[in-house]
Amino acid sequence: MTVAGRQDLDEPTNFLYPFIDGNETDSAALLADLAASASMKAAESAALRRSTLEACSGLIETSSAELARRFAAGGRLFTFGNGGSSTDAATLASLFARPPEGQPLPAWSLTADQAVLTALGNDVGFDLVFARQLIARAQPNDIAVAMSTSGNSADLLLAMREAHGRGLFTIGFTGYDGGAFAANPDVDVCFVVRSQSVHRIQESQALLGYQLWSAVHAQKGCQ
Repeated sequence: MTVAGRQDLDEPTNFLYPFIDGNETDSAALLADLAASASMKAAESAALRRSTLEACSGLIETSSAELARRFAAGGRLFTFGNGGSSTDAATLASLFARPPEGQPLPAWSLTADQAVLTALGNDVGFDLVFARQLIARAQPNDIAVAMSTSGNSADLLLAMREAHGRGLFTIGFTGYDGGAFAANPDVDVCFVVRSQSVHRIQESQALLGYQLWSAVHAQKGCQ
């Protein structure tokens, strides 16, 4: 049975691969469904990335100017997130610190040091694993970037409050409707990917991060 015709599955992940079950015997039909599903997801991702870049173009321009100003004044970038967003945050920090071209800029992921992360989680609680690192390391001219799909994680919100209170420029990446990041006084700029899919949200956030890095390097302060 093809994607459109299958209605009898009840696994929680069937919305991702509704054409796969233990009764599939037609390999040609299965391959056709796989190809159609991949094509559909690629089209959805491309369309969302285009619309997100259009919606966030003004924010990219204004925030990149502020990042360039802070980098030129000796500021540093700190990124953080949970789960898959922690790897996206690490990728963004690496892009700034070790770019394929252009000037390397000081950037660190606050999830990179396992000893620090687990010590803080054990000693003071997981909600403070990022806020406490900012207390120890951040200066008023620095930048904090929190990456999330929901914008509701307690540890990220506490870190953004700490960062904002210390004079850092704060940027939040989120999805859905923006969550608690949206209209938050501790978040100076909030990039929202308007999607209900974690996969699509993170794909668009990756492109937003790249565009932000590219726009920063286009500023005179980072030439």
